[in-house]
Amino acid sequence: MNKRSAYGLTAFVTIFFAVFFLYPAVVVLKEAFYSPGDGFTLSFVGEVFKNPVYTEGLWNAFALGITSTLASLLIAFPLALVGHRYLFPFKKSLSALVLIPLVLPPFVGAVGVKQILGIQGALNAVLVKLGLMDPTMPIDWLGDGRFWGVVIMNALHLYPILYMNIAASLSNIDPAMEQAAQNLGCPPWRRLMRITLPLTTPGIFAGGAIVFIWSFTELGVPLVFDFTRVAPVQVYDGIKDLGDNPFPYALVAIMLVVSTLVFIASKAVLGRSKLGTAPRPKGKNVEVRPKRGKAWICTLFFFAVSFVASLPHAGVVVLSLAHDWYGTILPEVWTTGHYQEALGHPLVVPSIQNSLFYASAATLVDLILGVAIAWVIVRSTIRGRALLDALVMLPLAVPGLVLAFGYLALSQKGESFYFLVQGAAQNPTWLLVVAYAVRRLPYVVRSAVAGLQQSNLALEEAARSLGATPARTLRRVSLPLLGANLIAGGILAFAFAMLEVSDSLILAQQSEHFPITKAIYSLLGMLGNGYELASALGVWAMVFLGISIIGAVVLGGKKGGLFRM
Repeated sequence: MNKRSAYGLTAFVTIFFAVFFLYPAVVVLKEAFYSPGDGFTLSFVGEVFKNPVYTEGLWNAFALGITSTLASLLIAFPLALVGHRYLFPFKKSLSALVLIPLVLPPFVGAVGVKQILGIQGALNAVLVKLGLMDPTMPIDWLGDGRFWGVVIMNALHLYPILYMNIAASLSNIDPAMEQAAQNLGCPPWRRLMRITLPLTTPGIFAGGAIVFIWSFTELGVPLVFDFTRVAPVQVYDGIKDLGDNPFPYALVAIMLVVSTLVFIASKAVLGRSKLGTAPRPKGKNVEVRPKRGKAWICTLFFFAVSFVASLPHAGVVVLSLAHDWYGTILPEVWTTGHYQEALGHPLVVPSIQNSLFYASAATLVDLILGVAIAWVIVRSTIRGRALLDALVMLPLAVPGLVLAFGYLALSQKGESFYFLVQGAAQNPTWLLVVAYAVRRLPYVVRSAVAGLQQSNLALEEAARSLGATPARTLRRVSLPLLGANLIAGGILAFAFAMLEVSDSLILAQQSEHFPITKAIYSLLGMLGNGYELASALGVWAMVFLGISIIGAVVLGGKKGGLFRM
């Protein structure tokens, strides 16, 4: 690639990100820190901290972020350590089950958790059946205010992110270091604390930052659990009087600042640490084949984690097939009528059509931009390539709630993005397409970069030497070689766009424009069999996303590589 083309593509991508990524975030900050009469002001943020309701919401969000990250780490670290060190029966199959939590939006899984752990849930019914609980004094396993219910759901959904980052760090540890400590008589527990754990710090910080930001700004799960005293829900409720109320902007700005500081802190810690820049291991890690009993304990451990992580999904499936499920271990009457009724509901089919269009258009944008960005990063020699790579990865670190709120503010009448909602029609189609595209672009970029790094550069050079133009070389040589990688990244971008939560709940305000996730949330608020209909639609979504992830992993090569950002 010549430098002129590389600089042109870089300028275009930079402008695109400046307009549709940085600008919305800056607008949120401006509304939070600027008063028309006084200019720059801290009064709005100060009033937030003086208001006990907002203060409680921020503290609860921070506590959810910290607790969910620790809970995810408690699940992910031993799982990754056992998988790294030991050979045991069904290891490959059970390792693949780590991805189970990714096939269902967490706020849909929360419905299943409520059905299992609620006061009249299946767990209490089991304990009553066994005579271990007084039926007149059931236990609320989700806790007062549903705090622990949100933590459980976050941890079960997000631990794979930490697991795959820690597994990647473990694979980069030189086994000679642990072997040397063992030869010097260092016991296993001391080796773990003094060598293994410090050397996995890069993976823990990288994955932990993402898990914290996700949990800190999670909107869907608290909404389903009716946990209203948390900042994301307070922001969502503040949409109703957005024009006259600066406090939702102040809340979002505070959340953005906290998320950014966490991300910068994780990068700073990794930057100062020599652990993240250690050379690749010279020795080969040798997996230990433990004795038969211990091997089956490892298998049981992996299976138990996968089983517990799949309980929200199981709860959703059972609820979708239940005529009535209240206070019993399993429903007493089963039916498939909810699936038929869900597909016949006026919200459902239009929402599926809407999501298909939104996600398809966003994926097309991502594929075009992703190939161009990857080409600059891998094939050009211009300065600033690393900065461009870092820029397109930023959507993984900035909360979706922040961007959604920024888009909503800019799409009001008289604002910059008003044309994207088609004027007075208030149709958010193109707003959602752009929002989905920005949020999911990193998946396509990482896939395309991996494909270009693995493809044979000599084939492109041969085409150029025979007189092929750069565009023809790209079309006839490079893109066919990148096909599997682009399909894998495109599938992920499409699937997660189909099931995007924050943008969908905030930007789609009218029922005829609802995507699938907004339709599910609306069904949950219906009287009667709303939960059952929402669960049926959630099962359709779960099957779809499961097939998509399997396809992406198969086409993308090494398992989990697409998720290591």
